[in-house]
Amino acid sequence: MTIDFHTHTFPDAIADRALNKLRAGSHTHTFLDGRLSSLHSSLLRAGMDLCVVMPVATSAHQVEHINERAARVRETEKETRITSFGAAHPDDPDWKKHLDQAAASGLRGIKIHPPYQGVDADDPRYLRILSRAGELGLIVMTHAGLDVGLPGAEQSTPDKLRRALRAAGPVRLICAHMGGWGCWESVCDALCDTSAMIDTSFSLGPMTPAGDGYPWTERALARLEPDAFCAILRAFGAQRVLFGTDSPWSGQAEEVRAFRSLPLTGEEKALILGENACRLLPEAAAWLHGAAGC
Repeated sequence: MTIDFHTHTFPDAIADRALNKLRAGSHTHTFLDGRLSSLHSSLLRAGMDLCVVMPVATSAHQVEHINERAARVRETEKETRITSFGAAHPDDPDWKKHLDQAAASGLRGIKIHPPYQGVDADDPRYLRILSRAGELGLIVMTHAGLDVGLPGAEQSTPDKLRRALRAAGPVRLICAHMGGWGCWESVCDALCDTSAMIDTSFSLGPMTPAGDGYPWTERALARLEPDAFCAILRAFGAQRVLFGTDSPWSGQAEEVRAFRSLPLTGEEKALILGENACRLLPEAAAWLHGAAGC
């Protein structure tokens, strides 16, 4: 069972424009064109069973439209093998209504992105979202750490996520990018003794530059080496780690191969590649079980 818990797509009408803008900001290569159809083809090539789309609302007025699209994707997940979280934004005046609607429509969680939304993760505007999501049983996926496309943005560092968790009350929070992209030296001290889970997305091996002439250094392109990656994983425990690729920013087949090559036990790999995700997505697990033995 292989579940990619962290992917991104865009409506077909804006996919090219959105990816061009993001590539220009990050100077990194994309492996897909950002469309649902391309993600579906990619997951089949990679031998995956399910992908979870994590949409980002960069402004408050996008939330309702994003969540409506996410609900439509969720309704067809058995056929497409793609499901979707919703989104939340800290400046949304109707944040509570939109969270309640997300839960009522069957969405299993929401995505927040403090750097792109310009608000610190421990700001009261996020705390109210985390608290209500916990009450509704919604999972929250947050960008964690720095962001390759926003140099200097520190709204979602591990220490801020720790403070947010302590202040918000019970909530299932997943900190993407091994708990803190580019801040990995502080991840374990900040988050291992919390309830947070982490995902593997965009964290293992070198990045792929866009080839646009940007003066990358070898150090800047580096992500985690296998030993450091496994050390963080084991500090959290395999039962708290989810497999994710951050597609289209990483190739799904390539990420699966890289992960399977790590010096982990078969039990650890099985937990991370799919079993942990099945526990978080019990309805999907029920129909996946018949097809792949989840």
